[in-house]
Amino acid sequence: MSPSLQSGRGLSFFPPFIKFLLFANLGVFFLTSFAGGLTLGGEPLKYVMMEWLALWPFDGGFWPWQIISYQYLHGGVGHIFFNMLALWMFGMELENMWGSKRFALYYSLSGIAAALVHMVITPLLGGAGGPTIGASGSVMGVLLAFGLLFPNRPVMMFPIFFPIPARIFVLLYAGLDLVLGVSNPGDGVAHFAHLGGALGGFLLLKFGEPLFIWIENSTKGSARGFGPGPQIVDAEYRDVAKKEPAASRPAVQYEYRDSSSSAESESPTRFVIDGENVSQATIDEILDKISQAGYHSLSEREKNILYQVSKQL
Repeated sequence: MSPSLQSGRGLSFFPPFIKFLLFANLGVFFLTSFAGGLTLGGEPLKYVMMEWLALWPFDGGFWPWQIISYQYLHGGVGHIFFNMLALWMFGMELENMWGSKRFALYYSLSGIAAALVHMVITPLLGGAGGPTIGASGSVMGVLLAFGLLFPNRPVMMFPIFFPIPARIFVLLYAGLDLVLGVSNPGDGVAHFAHLGGALGGFLLLKFGEPLFIWIENSTKGSARGFGPGPQIVDAEYRDVAKKEPAASRPAVQYEYRDSSSSAESESPTRFVIDGENVSQATIDEILDKISQAGYHSLSEREKNILYQVSKQL
């Protein structure tokens, strides 16, 4: 998959949290791989970091913080390259759409789910009891979200060198992990960490909205470590026509077009943006276009409509 994003309102090639992840992972990789002369307490820094930050089995050196820290360690150039490439390719659009706080929470919790599933399932199948490192579980959660939100988007990535729909790519990847995880648990790859990240991501997308809302509300007014929230609100605009209590209804201009047009009378105008009446049908068409071809396929006018609507909700 090669992103063809265009610059536009609220759209960034390197949104804040992904930029942080890239710098953090590459920085830790440099320390563990190319700074062999550094020591801590008389021991090489690489071994100290592996002992304390890698994910160890419950009965073999585990500490609670490792379910987060292991995501920032990688074992080789190929390992970190493909993880960071996939994170950027698939996560960039999600963070632009969700906002940095929501994406950061989703990414981190997917990685935690990956760690827990791996630590529980792998030993039952006779897997090795050594340390686990890498962001693959978190990235698998990101990949799953991309596949569910943009199911028909063509994706081309190693080891598949021809475009296939994102949902098919995710299913193939997860299926391969399941087969290899069961048939060859000692191959040195944490297949059930990948599957755990996908499972955690699915549960968050299905049931995590109250958690996301609580986190966002609880951090309002605090310092924003990863910049402002999303420019485009992750909301079902098809629901905005529902009636709300008068006390909580936002102060928005309401106008209705001439009922002589049956199509327009079925989709009343609720928003006035830059003097233009925007109907619910127009918003639905824009959302369908995002689902089929992604946010980057929108025109500047369509991006502005979503941006202004999100401010009025």
